[in-house]
Amino acid sequence: MDKSILIKKYFEEKKFVESNIQSFNNLLDHGLQEVVEENKEAEPAIIPHNIEKFKIRFGRMTIGKPEITEADGSKRPIYPAEARLRKISYNAPIFLEVSTYINDVQRENFIAEIGKMPIMLRSKYCNLNKLPREDLIRRGEDASDPGGYFIINGTEKVIVTVEDLAANNFMVEKNKLGVYSGRFFAAKGSYKIPHNFERKKDGIYYMSFTRVKNMPIIIVLKALGLIKDEEIMKTISTEKNYEEIILNLFEFVEIKTQDDAIDYIAKRVGVGQSKEIRMERTKDILDRYLLPNLGTEEKNASIKAKNICKMLKKFIEVSTGVRNPDDKDHYMNKRLRLSGDLLLDLFRVNFKVLVSDILYNFQRIIKRGKLPSIRVIIRHKLLTSRLYSSMATGEWVGGRQGVSQRLSRTNYLDMISHLQRVVSPLSTSQENFEARALHCTHIGRLCPIETPEGTNIGLRKNLAMLCSISQNVETVEILEKIKGLGLKEAK
Repeated sequence: MDKSILIKKYFEEKKFVESNIQSFNNLLDHGLQEVVEENKEAEPAIIPHNIEKFKIRFGRMTIGKPEITEADGSKRPIYPAEARLRKISYNAPIFLEVSTYINDVQRENFIAEIGKMPIMLRSKYCNLNKLPREDLIRRGEDASDPGGYFIINGTEKVIVTVEDLAANNFMVEKNKLGVYSGRFFAAKGSYKIPHNFERKKDGIYYMSFTRVKNMPIIIVLKALGLIKDEEIMKTISTEKNYEEIILNLFEFVEIKTQDDAIDYIAKRVGVGQSKEIRMERTKDILDRYLLPNLGTEEKNASIKAKNICKMLKKFIEVSTGVRNPDDKDHYMNKRLRLSGDLLLDLFRVNFKVLVSDILYNFQRIIKRGKLPSIRVIIRHKLLTSRLYSSMATGEWVGGRQGVSQRLSRTNYLDMISHLQRVVSPLSTSQENFEARALHCTHIGRLCPIETPEGTNIGLRKNLAMLCSISQNVETVEILEKIKGLGLKEAK
């Protein structure tokens, strides 16, 4: 059988950068709206004396098509070749529905342009999308160019895929000293909170997250409403009574109610003030920052307690040799952050800056004794300039550098290689031998040969030629399918 027919057929339907383009399309179709939903209401701190309540609400966000505004104010569609030649950016306007409410009565409702979004070539919103070969050539484009990059001030920029440890995945490892530690990154929206589990020499199991450092796990479980010792034992394991847990339960036997446990945490964390405020603030920390991926409300406490018990069971089994430690270099435990995910992080931070700027300008005008229209105080250049600054310099949120790079065009293969690049966030100056080594799970996913020599070896990799990356796998949908096969929820 002639295998070249299969490969030819594959490339008729897919591109090398198909996954990156899908990721960017997902960002514009769903991601930007999710950010708006996270920040859908804003309330100014200063409002006129005769008004009880003033709210600004943000609604639907839409993206236009790439266009250029000429010196005379006229607008027309723009194509990448022109953007390259005129040293301008290939972008599209972002429109947002904004409404204001005075005492819950709508005052104004309008659609404003809040900035410009760089558009990835050959994506759904690009003017080159689905153009036949002849039209592409007429527009000054290379018909075999795969796209997947941006044009910022006439320069071609590529957002390099970043390799990261999978979020919401509890991993237990053993360090060089033979000490076991458990790690869990709880991610939801703008939250990404590390949770650490460890067993100290006194035999007590501790966990740390945000401001809560080295807190006994039994205390956290009791603060979440799992009070009875028998209940804690059964939730951790129904088959086996772990002696380690009995020791932990005995140590904190005097904590008999949920309020006692919350107060214990409050005192250890150093939350001052009166008991009521102290308790309230500690409850807020547990709701918002403890496993936020399971929910950020009080009603989620019971499911959080059950998950902590399951993590503790795994930690005990690994540390007693019943289960093997996790391999963090196994590709099952990694996730690739494509251009859509990385731009979402950038947009999330900068949209919050825009909302803060709108509130600041509103309050400044209120102090002068006027009630302004929100339409006038939206500075659309603020969001645009901040997005473009990161895209031009490669400095991303979270202190990462080199995320956006100038597209290398030495030849066609060099360009394809650059678009397929995967970078590890690990430091190039440290040894990290295991992370640099070729892992058997790389086969079919990453190229086993293409990696630079020197300090970057093994940290800068490239996707395999026929590798495609699954997008936005909804855990809710998967759970529903498994439930259909007979999975029962723990009560």
